[in-house]
Amino acid sequence: LPPALPRAVFLSPHCSALLFPCRLTGNEPLTILPLTSEMEEAAVKAHYKVCDRLKLEKKQRRMCRRDPGVAETLMEAISMSALECQYQFRFERWNCTLEGRYRASLLKRGFKETAFLYAISSAGLTHAMAKACSAGRMERCTCDEAPDLENREAWQWGGCGDNLKYSNKFVKEFLGRKPNKDLRARVDFHNNLVGMKVIKAGVETTCKCHGVSGSCTVRTCWRQLSPFHEIGKQLKQKYETSLKVGSTTNEATGEGDISPPKKSIPGHSDQIPRTTDLVYIDDSPSFCMMSRYSPGTSGRKCYKDKNCDSICCGRGHNTQSRVVTRPCQCQVRWCCYVECKQCTQREEVYTCKD
Repeated sequence: LPPALPRAVFLSPHCSALLFPCRLTGNEPLTILPLTSEMEEAAVKAHYKVCDRLKLEKKQRRMCRRDPGVAETLMEAISMSALECQYQFRFERWNCTLEGRYRASLLKRGFKETAFLYAISSAGLTHAMAKACSAGRMERCTCDEAPDLENREAWQWGGCGDNLKYSNKFVKEFLGRKPNKDLRARVDFHNNLVGMKVIKAGVETTCKCHGVSGSCTVRTCWRQLSPFHEIGKQLKQKYETSLKVGSTTNEATGEGDISPPKKSIPGHSDQIPRTTDLVYIDDSPSFCMMSRYSPGTSGRKCYKDKNCDSICCGRGHNTQSRVVTRPCQCQVRWCCYVECKQCTQREEVYTCKD
C-alpha cells in the first residue's frame, strides 16, 4: 500500500470533528481545572482511539498520536474533503459516491476521479492543519508570524495567520517520501502535491488599519488561506483538464518519471504534464450502470435543461409532479425572530430511467 492519504481520509463522508469526545464546554466547575492525571490519561486514551479508528499506516498513526489536536484535525479534513467532492460533482454521472466497496474499488484504479480524490484529500488536510494551528487547537504549532515577509509601507505583521509552513511540513511527512519505481504510486504522490500547491497558491494577505479617525497610519497584516470551496472549484477545473500519463526512466538518475503515454491515443493530449496538472493512468468507466465503482445513475435526480441528457446516459428520464410548501416572504421582526408566510407551489421532479 503506497503512503497515500485517501486510504486514510475517505472512510466516511459523514465523519465529523464532533465525534472527538474530550473537549471542555466551559461550564465545568473550577475544581476540575487543571486536569487531574486520571483525566489527562482518559483524554490521551480517547484521542488514541480516534487515531486507531482511522486505520492509518504505522507512521501516520504515530504522527496522529503525538499531538491530541491531530486526530480532530484529521477528522475535520475527512468531512470537509468528502463534502466538497460531493458538491463539485453533484451534477455529474459520478457524484463522488464513497460508501463501502465503491470507494475501495475506485482507489485501486488510476482514474481521473481517483486523481481528484487524492488532490482534494491532501488539500483538505493541509487546509485543516493550517487553520487548526491558528485556532490554537494544536500543541506543536501556533499562528503564522510570517517571518519571511518584509515590513514595508508601515506594515506590521500581527493578527493570527494560518500556519501553512507547519501544515505543509506535517502533510509531506504524513504522506511519505516520493516513490521511485511504481508508476501508480508516483501518480498518487504527484496528485497529492497538486492539492497542496493549490492551497499555497490561494494564500492571501489580509490587513486591518489602525490610526486616528480610521486613518491607515499602520496596518496589521496576516496571511490567510482561501475558503476551501474555492480550492474545490480549482481542483475540479484541473480534473476537467487532467492528463493521461505513462512512465519513462530518467537516464541520469535511473528514477522513473511521469510522461505522456508511449502510444498516441486519439482524443488525448501528448502534452508533458506540469507539476500543477492532475494526472491519471486508466480511462474512467462511464458510471452509467451499477458497477464496483459506482451505483450508476438509475433513479438519480436530474435537472431537465441542465444535465438529464448527460447523466441519464440516453435512457431518458421520468417526470413526477408534486406539491411543496416552503417558507416565503420572510421578514425580520424586532426582536429577534424571522416571520415567514407558507407558500404552496407545484414543481416537477426529474429522475433517470432504469
